[in-house]
Amino acid sequence: MNLAFVEGLIGVDGVTALWTLAKIVAITVPIILSVAYLTLAERKVIGYMQVRIGPNRVGYKGLLQPFADVLKLLVKEIIIPSGANKFLFILAPVLSIMPALAAWAVVPFTPDLVLARVDAGLLYVMAITSMGVYGVIVAGWASNSKYAFIGGLRSAAQIVSYEIAMGFALVCVLMMSGSLNLSTIVMEQSTAWGLLGWNLIPLFPMFVVYFIAGVAETNRAPFDVAEGESEIVAGFHVEYSGTAFAVFFLAEYANMILVAALAAIMFLGGWLSPLPSALADSIGLPWLAASGLPWLLLKIAFLLFCFLWFRATFPRYRYDQIMRLGWKVFIPLTIVWLVLIGGLMQTSWWPW
Repeated sequence: MNLAFVEGLIGVDGVTALWTLAKIVAITVPIILSVAYLTLAERKVIGYMQVRIGPNRVGYKGLLQPFADVLKLLVKEIIIPSGANKFLFILAPVLSIMPALAAWAVVPFTPDLVLARVDAGLLYVMAITSMGVYGVIVAGWASNSKYAFIGGLRSAAQIVSYEIAMGFALVCVLMMSGSLNLSTIVMEQSTAWGLLGWNLIPLFPMFVVYFIAGVAETNRAPFDVAEGESEIVAGFHVEYSGTAFAVFFLAEYANMILVAALAAIMFLGGWLSPLPSALADSIGLPWLAASGLPWLLLKIAFLLFCFLWFRATFPRYRYDQIMRLGWKVFIPLTIVWLVLIGGLMQTSWWPW
């Protein structure tokens, strides 16, 4: 079946829509599979850190455990509390997962592998990810439970607070690269010096702020007071079960992968190799200096490991400590660094 026949059948617009749909599926399916295996990796990594084995029964060394978990959730009944707003109760998980997946439309994996090459890509990501808070608020309110409502309010306040610091950190990246296009931001970090040309060096405090704010944004430990089991049961999704709970779970882990991918693109050179080509040639391994998707995946994997490491290491923050860190430490720090970078960029001895 050739292209001309298909075009005659469904028209040029239909072919474009089909091709776009195929690209969306090609990005969404690997993300969902990554989420599945990130849950397994989390249980395994934390298990080994606590001198346990972790899941090791379903499949070879527990490799099929995520599918068993998903199947268990899919066959469970979605119980809607008697006093809940049914429409909003079902809508909330959709509002959570939609921004987490929609943001990937502008994320470049290589110079050519990107769904939508948008010049305002960074702005799009910030706008679309900020919508995720609506799912949290709606879930907390529609459940008609005081625990869910308190968890939703905590979570929403936390997400909004840390978004400001994240935004300022990304403004520093914007100033460095002079573009909102994510592919251009990566290419601006490409130099003969390898990782010395990355934004990580001049913007290291901003990288730390961005990543910690990303941990807080995704409600991960040690910032997981929204689901502090000892205080308010399971936070805003306490009344959810079955598929609806699985969708919230998927949204949380998809957001983790998104934060790691954006941190890798903004600060760690995306798909660029950390090794200068001269060094790679001198040790007889020139292929190490080649840029490509494996480097981006390695950086994302390392940052995701840091998410899991934090969870196994740090105790949970108190709610007032979380707010103090966001408002009194991160936001002033990002503003100071913004002014400092702006001032230095006007001088003649700015090396980047």
